Amino acid sequence: MALLTSQPKQVTRAKSWDEQVEEAYRFQLAGYRDQCEYLSVQRGENIERWPHNGYIKKLRRKDGCFYYYNKQRECPDREVHKTKLYVY
Repeated sequence: MALLTSQPKQVTRAKSWDEQVEEAYRFQLAGYRDQCEYLSVQRGENIERWPHNGYIKKLRRKDGCFYYYNKQRECPDREVHKTKLYVY
């Protein structure tokens, strides 16, 4: 396993949905803390995104399988408060 280059200084829970929460939710659903951890574990692998809105389209999980996401919002309102937002 690759070493993480930087550790977060602060973590908060999301209060309401926005695009930052959607991005964090997709990474956390695939088993990563955030984009920094994903890039360090996957050694800089490109993140596939939907062209019309920029949402993440596909991520490689730590076990090597892929996680595919829809074009629309994936994070339901009941999951918003469970999503962690990291500050570096």
